[in-house]
Amino acid sequence: MEPNIIPRIREELALNVDEKTKASSSRFFKEEVHCYGVKSALVGRIAKNYFNEIKSKDKKEIFSLCEDLFRSDYCEEAFIAAEWAYLVRNNYSEDDFFTFERWVENYVNNWAKCDTLCNHAVGSFIEKFPAYVEKLKTWALSDNRWVRRAAAVTLILPARKGNFLDDVFEISDLLLKDRDDLVQKGYGWMLKEASKPHRQEVFEYVMNNKKEMPRTALRYAIEKMPPDLRARAMEKNWKK
Repeated sequence: MEPNIIPRIREELALNVDEKTKASSSRFFKEEVHCYGVKSALVGRIAKNYFNEIKSKDKKEIFSLCEDLFRSDYCEEAFIAAEWAYLVRNNYSEDDFFTFERWVENYVNNWAKCDTLCNHAVGSFIEKFPAYVEKLKTWALSDNRWVRRAAAVTLILPARKGNFLDDVFEISDLLLKDRDDLVQKGYGWMLKEASKPHRQEVFEYVMNNKKEMPRTALRYAIEKMPPDLRARAMEKNWKK
């Protein structure tokens, strides 16, 4: 059962290292990353299997275990922590925002950790407590590139459902000229998801801002639009 759950997870991860996965994992990141090299589908199964042992525990205890996993700095352990945080979403309370914020600030140091935590756990929190979308706008002003990316990717799933459109545009405004390509990709991705239910509004936003929008963000934002709209958006930005 539950005792020593973290050491047992680490042992299982260590036993399931796939050399091919380990060798390729560093190719996806510009920064140095710590990975066991376990296939992501298997990490997902491990996360769910061990969660069954702790699901009756108090959320505070589960979050404490998540913190232990995040602290190791291993990508697979961060994935499990993010998954567990998402699996208790029905029990979220408003003060959990500050736990999530601390995790993003202290433990997120690559795009995969950022997206895994923010797409699901933090995004679900914002759906449950929509007033906290205002906090994401302060994230967009952070000196930390991952906090800025988090401001955008937290709204990926809500935006896909057609929600928070005004906030999507406000966050895009704040990140519009960001020089970090991973932040550009983050807010471009957010706009792309928002374009699925709100194509015209997002197209107009892109057209109004494309002179200042970095090409990377622009390409992401229009990726799912019809060819004619994509062509119009990609017309040379310097034409007056």
